[in-house]
Amino acid sequence: MAKQDYKKLAANIIDGVGGADNVDKLIHCITRLRFYLKDPKKADANKVSSLDGVAGAVYNAALDQFQVVIGPAVTDVYDEVIAQLGNRVVDEDATNQAIAATQAQTAKKRPTNLWGWIKYAFQVLIGTITGSMIPIIGLLAASGILKGLLTLFTFNLGWIDVKSSTYIIINAMGDSTFYFLPILVGYTAAKQLRSDPIVVAAIAGVLVHPTIAALWAAPTKGMSTLFGIPLNASLFGIPIHIPQYTYSIFPIIFAAWLARPVGNWFKKVLPLSLRSIFQPLFTLFIVSAAVLVLFGPVISLISAGLAAVINFLVTSNEAIAGLVIGGFYQCLVIFGLHWMVIPLISNDIASTGHSVLNGLINFTMIAQGAGALAVWAKSKKADIRGLSLAGALSGFAGVTEPAMYGINLKYGRVFWMANVGSAVGAFVAGLLKIDMFGFTGSWIGFPSFFSKTNPNNIYIFLLASAITTIVSFLAVYLWGFKDSDVDTVRNVEKKNVFKDAVN
Repeated sequence: MAKQDYKKLAANIIDGVGGADNVDKLIHCITRLRFYLKDPKKADANKVSSLDGVAGAVYNAALDQFQVVIGPAVTDVYDEVIAQLGNRVVDEDATNQAIAATQAQTAKKRPTNLWGWIKYAFQVLIGTITGSMIPIIGLLAASGILKGLLTLFTFNLGWIDVKSSTYIIINAMGDSTFYFLPILVGYTAAKQLRSDPIVVAAIAGVLVHPTIAALWAAPTKGMSTLFGIPLNASLFGIPIHIPQYTYSIFPIIFAAWLARPVGNWFKKVLPLSLRSIFQPLFTLFIVSAAVLVLFGPVISLISAGLAAVINFLVTSNEAIAGLVIGGFYQCLVIFGLHWMVIPLISNDIASTGHSVLNGLINFTMIAQGAGALAVWAKSKKADIRGLSLAGALSGFAGVTEPAMYGINLKYGRVFWMANVGSAVGAFVAGLLKIDMFGFTGSWIGFPSFFSKTNPNNIYIFLLASAITTIVSFLAVYLWGFKDSDVDTVRNVEKKNVFKDAVN
């Protein structure tokens, strides 16, 4: 944030806490402004949180403080707030004590070994992902349910012809959120990671642009490859691979993270008269190129390796494959590493009319929906119940993102307990030699399991799906979630990125 922006930000923060007359005292720690207010009810946490330059705001009743998360620029913002409020609100001793206390708690919580740092980094990553997804979870759930209903009316009941314009229009309504997901996530991730949301959204637009999507969709026969990955494009003569970016979130979150230091550097070195045009120009170009040339191909290479391992498991031992895929496949989805598995499924169905691999993956969707359903059954919090029920319905309709990013990953044990259920269910399905004759999965995809050659296949699906649902539900209900988790969960910007203790 530029220094000249602090005056406006400080004025908006003062307004958000109820005005200058409502401030009794102001101190700060290493990342937060801490207001002592005459009437805390006059402060609007949502209004303050929405300010550009503020990472969050919360009233801490235990300390009687209204805390505003700023980050590394907290002292600059503090100075400007004091300049507008006057020295009557200053308490230097309390400020020094708050800084010392948060530094001590941060040092105490800092990892001390390799496993601790790995765990810490994973928590930061998951916190960033879930924090970026939370603002659009309701839209994702609504779109997932709409897609499920369309599948029901089209393929199951035959009420809508798949070739009709009615189908095309309703499908676009349900699919737009997912197709343009990188743009939505790019905007929200940029606000969380304090990049320019408009620039990052434009970078996401590059990734899902029709011409870029066409490069990925074009035939690759005869192209040069790198470890089996077709080099389907080039940039300034450098051969690169363009993967599928629609429906993905991880590449654009990386872009949102990279855009901040790149944009800030150009803000420092460019003259003010050129900054408004050339800062976004250079940021857009550099970050887009970095994603396309480096990050996207790396994800594709890792995905290809994992896809080869998964294919080997499925062809070697279907039951063991079910156990492994059921337990860990949704982890690949989190990082966008599952896209190289999709061509395997497509090739199976195109060449043989069925896919064992897709049949096993199906149970991971059911499990995430069942995990969210268990949260709905156990929670007494109205907002959690509403979000988890929507996630469950969407998951059972074959779209797991609302359940995963809205509930299951945010309260991590829910995700892993659901994975236990999918591992058990997929193991049983593999043991009984399940097969699948279509793409549509989860509970709503049951027609994909009717087989002309094996009449028992549909019963295997029903049995394994019931086991997946029951085990996932019970595991989450008994060990995966309690309402107190809602109060203890921390957004990444409050706990990890700014390394600030939540008091």
